[in-house]
Amino acid sequence: MNKNKAKLMLRIALIVASISSLFFVPWLLVKAWVLPLPNTIQAQLDEAINHGFDGVIVYIDQTAQPGQYFAAGWHDRDAKVPARPQALFKIASISKLYDAVAVTKLVSEGRLSLDKTIADYLPELLGRIEHADKITLRMMLQHRSGIPNFTDAPNFWVEPTQTYAASLALILDKAANFKPNEDYEYCNTNYLLINKIMDDELGYGNFQYIQKQVLMPLNLSNTFSSLTEVNMDDVMSGYHVGHPYDLKADEHGMVATAEDVGRFLRAMIEGSVFDGEEQAIYSSIYQYEHAGWVPGYQSFAKYDHELDAVVITFYSTTDPKLYNWNLSEIVNSRIVKILKSQTSL
Repeated sequence: MNKNKAKLMLRIALIVASISSLFFVPWLLVKAWVLPLPNTIQAQLDEAINHGFDGVIVYIDQTAQPGQYFAAGWHDRDAKVPARPQALFKIASISKLYDAVAVTKLVSEGRLSLDKTIADYLPELLGRIEHADKITLRMMLQHRSGIPNFTDAPNFWVEPTQTYAASLALILDKAANFKPNEDYEYCNTNYLLINKIMDDELGYGNFQYIQKQVLMPLNLSNTFSSLTEVNMDDVMSGYHVGHPYDLKADEHGMVATAEDVGRFLRAMIEGSVFDGEEQAIYSSIYQYEHAGWVPGYQSFAKYDHELDAVVITFYSTTDPKLYNWNLSEIVNSRIVKILKSQTSL
């Protein structure tokens, strides 16, 4: 099947699945919420597969205990390859945690300033992005810029942009959604610009800086900037409800194992990824948890203070109305409840 026909089928599938999901999925959410809590995390993942997920991976890092690895469903549904706890996965917006750590380090080094504006760093955007002379790096990090979100462009996920220029073109000369620092709105354009600012300051791709300053010191060897750096057989397949094809080959940025993401989050919480004043800077600008979504892939990096537990969950099935997102959140909460019940024994 040619590429254009496949895209057309995906567009049709998104519409059909959106309509059908209105009638069926909410009851599944109720069922997932009220079912008796399983005794084990593995049983909970098996239950999640029965709810309609094609594959699930979980990694848990709890203090004074060895890491726990779980998987259920398929690594590759078509080839009938079982899910693998150490599979690579598209982590989507969880990558913003890595970006924010990199910015923190560059600020600490005096190479970037949180109070400089888009106009200072990217003067060519003055007059093309509203309030470019007032939107600071800090505001972009915190999603308080008011810049329109380029991934909200119509049909964006049917044919996503693949370059900085193409992504930026989707929002140039558009009115701001609000004045700088007067509201909050999650916006991928903020981090598109932040990555450009880092690249310009460094003189090379910022992921190389992340490798040197973050990944290598933590011995995180299973975190990569894109699919081009990995063996595709190691990447978990991803599926979108109503679309018949595996979405694994679609490029959407960083990929990593659940363990690597978990160890990174643990290093952030404990402070070992930071030097000197860096953790104080980071704590003033961004959060310590995140989630990510691209077609076929949902990812969650969370920390439970009561258990002192990092919990990473990957789900390889998405849907147009994000019901599977809500279902994932229900499963996530039940995993934590199971952990707490086991800890109290």
